[in-house]
Amino acid sequence: MSFSERLQKISTKDWVKCCIWSLIYVVFVFWVAWGDWVSLGWLALLPLIADMFTTKFIPWSWWRKYKPLTKEEIAQGKTNPKANAALYTLFSWIDAILFALIAVYFINLYLFQNYQIPSSSLEKSLRVGDFLFVSKASYGARVPNTPLSMPLVQHTFPAWLGGGKSYIEKPQWKYKRLAGWDKPEKGDIVVFNFPAGDTVCLKVQNPDYYTLCHYYGREIVRQRKRDFGEIITRPVDRRENYVKRCVGEPGDTLQIKDNVVFVNGKSEPAREGLQLNYIVYTDGHLLGGAYLDKIGVSKDDRHQLQPGIYHFPLTKAMVKELEKNTHITKIETERQEQGGAVYPLGHNDWTRDNYGPIYIPRKGDKILITEDNYWIYKRIGDAYEHKPMRIGEVYEFEMDYYWMMGDNRHNSADSRYWGFVPEDHIVGRPVFVWLSVEKDRSWFRGHIRWSRIGMAAED
Repeated sequence: MSFSERLQKISTKDWVKCCIWSLIYVVFVFWVAWGDWVSLGWLALLPLIADMFTTKFIPWSWWRKYKPLTKEEIAQGKTNPKANAALYTLFSWIDAILFALIAVYFINLYLFQNYQIPSSSLEKSLRVGDFLFVSKASYGARVPNTPLSMPLVQHTFPAWLGGGKSYIEKPQWKYKRLAGWDKPEKGDIVVFNFPAGDTVCLKVQNPDYYTLCHYYGREIVRQRKRDFGEIITRPVDRRENYVKRCVGEPGDTLQIKDNVVFVNGKSEPAREGLQLNYIVYTDGHLLGGAYLDKIGVSKDDRHQLQPGIYHFPLTKAMVKELEKNTHITKIETERQEQGGAVYPLGHNDWTRDNYGPIYIPRKGDKILITEDNYWIYKRIGDAYEHKPMRIGEVYEFEMDYYWMMGDNRHNSADSRYWGFVPEDHIVGRPVFVWLSVEKDRSWFRGHIRWSRIGMAAED
């Protein structure tokens, strides 16, 4: 069939589809190529998109020749010598699955993704069992470091699919973030890749590899594979997703005094949902489940240390409610020593409750590396920017960095334990809760928390 004959067969509907998809593709290429005009070369594929909907020189739907004729077509005398119902059904499924995977891949990479809250580090702001709609376009989506990966799987296939890596390590692309309309700011809840997740002990992933090395020694961790498992590395975009609240922006100086966060010398107002761990003493009276349900202490957070002594994470409002109970004799904050060693591990006398001061670098900052700050910034040079630091030399930072913490302060593995979050680890901004389930309750007794569905993630 000649080119002119193919043009004559194109319907108005096909022309409309061609224009719409071509426009979407052009806008997408300009978005991805912004600031890197060499990438505009992807526009060379535009004729393929046009051909897909119009002239069809490439047999995109070659498998349709196996489609069996309908009764009406047979009655009209039409024939199809290549018809094969089984092949047509098989290729129809393959075509649909491939289209879905490709669509999900690009949507998940550049627009949004689903994220489930796995731990209580942001209680009571975000709760275990909340499912979040996370916008990647808000802060600007990242071009993937590992482009060859399976959609909807972070780094490892589930056991029923055989396990193993869900991505191919090569090629790996350099960090690039597309244009967004916002940047992480103090108070934002942010989803990011776990900075200390570059090296992982497969059998013990919590605490992280560097914390294990601090407590047990690097050689022991590497030698005792029976206890710690194989040690692997992961690219930035294949590390675990974490969600915390940004409490420090690039250029800020942060300090924590008696659990109060100070940024640039000013104390940050305590949020309504902020929690600390408390030891609660009673006169021997048992604090029952119904009472603790009313207070708001989840089942996983109820710990009786000994008769009459309890351990709970509580907000200020919950503390005031407990103080009304005449059987409670004393409520005191958990000792800060119980929080363990903090970042940089083994090189300070700070604690989770009294920390810093620490300066959060921003792109372009030039800092003289001294014996006092070497260990604070060493990991930035070694792991994030791959430029070794030396004491006595001036170091220029290539990225912005952030400080992330959980609202459940004493039950949050956050920047106090593993340091700065580089800008290339930022994944996106949670927008709203689209589903929320309460694992402690049955389907007929409040398993779905309807009141939280549609709630803004910042609430």
